[in-house]
Amino acid sequence: MRILLTGATGLIGGAIARALLGEGDELVCAVRDPSRLHLGEGARALQADLADVPSAAWWAERLRGVDAVVNAVGILRESHGQSFDALHHRAPAELFRACAATGVRCVVQISALGADEQARSGYHRSKRAADDVLRALPLPGAIVQPSLVFAPQGASSGLFLGLASAPVLALPQGGTMPVQPVHLDDVVAGVLAVLGRPPERIATLAFVGPQPLALRDYVASLRRQLGLGRAAPLLPLPAALFMAGARVAGHLPGSFLDADTAAMLLRGNAAPAAGFTELLGRQPRDPDAFLDPAQGPTLRAHGVLGWAHPLLRLALALLWLWTAAVSLGLYPVELSYELLARVGLHGGVAALALYGAAGLDLLLGVLTLACPPRWRWWLWPAQLALVGGYTLLVTVFLPEYWLHPYGPISKNLPIMAAIALLWGLEPRRR
Repeated sequence: MRILLTGATGLIGGAIARALLGEGDELVCAVRDPSRLHLGEGARALQADLADVPSAAWWAERLRGVDAVVNAVGILRESHGQSFDALHHRAPAELFRACAATGVRCVVQISALGADEQARSGYHRSKRAADDVLRALPLPGAIVQPSLVFAPQGASSGLFLGLASAPVLALPQGGTMPVQPVHLDDVVAGVLAVLGRPPERIATLAFVGPQPLALRDYVASLRRQLGLGRAAPLLPLPAALFMAGARVAGHLPGSFLDADTAAMLLRGNAAPAAGFTELLGRQPRDPDAFLDPAQGPTLRAHGVLGWAHPLLRLALALLWLWTAAVSLGLYPVELSYELLARVGLHGGVAALALYGAAGLDLLLGVLTLACPPRWRWWLWPAQLALVGGYTLLVTVFLPEYWLHPYGPISKNLPIMAAIALLWGLEPRRR
């Protein structure tokens, strides 16, 4: 079978592509950047930027000889040039109209559970708009609506693994909102089943786990599978405070959480599993069996880094900013000059050293919070060099500070280790 697949470089689309190739199907993968497509023999790239909304006529020319279409394009958050309306609604709608005009024998739309009449988020509303277009066309196939999709390498799964590995949890509504997570392998199996036996008219199928469970119980299950034992203590978190934090997180690059995803989480995400069970010919995988025990240590490390990495960056940034504030006057300036005199700096040179160092600390604090990715490879060694230099100067000129009961210099050792860890976690520059 020859299948046109969009979203082949994404999590779900990539998994579907590999499964179809394993079945011996021929793939035409419509992707924005063909250089990112690494599927091997049997997959051909078709350069197509859905953000530009190719027309139905454009698609029709490229659907000749295509038996089925799977639309797996999706973004969780909008960014510059990547809008929900274009990628989730208008571009798929044009593709679906072309499928109807050219007689494609099966269309599968990867939508989302919650893309219904109660949809409030831009993500869900845009998905529903495309679903409605497909439902109105005389085509065989299905709209599949997965719940929370679990895959060890997935961004949303990383968030839940991070929650599962945290020593203490704070969840809105006490974590009682219902979820029905489904494993990526089951989503792929369901798509293949639809392609093998497509409904005569577009059907809407919820791809969900075997039964709903509270969010806190899902997190507790993942925690047990990570080998961390019983559930972590649960602290109350007002929904308003959770939403405020999500709005702040929405401004951070790469954050999974923003106001829309937080609202979707508060709404819950569950549906009857009977239709999906019938399609698969078996029950979908239970969340208690999502993790391969052999992967436990690796996934536990990734989960911990998910929350420890940003926390470490924030703590380090606050350290630099506080040091700058102390040097600029919170600590008596005359005492700072006395310390500099012992190092051999006096007059204007001492002032330059004091305020220059304070300015450098301030700059490092700001960069630690908001440094462009292309600069971060140099940010961490610069901090290591500066802390090491401070430590060396104090060791030579003020060695008694090593014996201070509050450890003002010995604390530089774990600080340098933390900076080295952040440096080691930084992706290599290309």
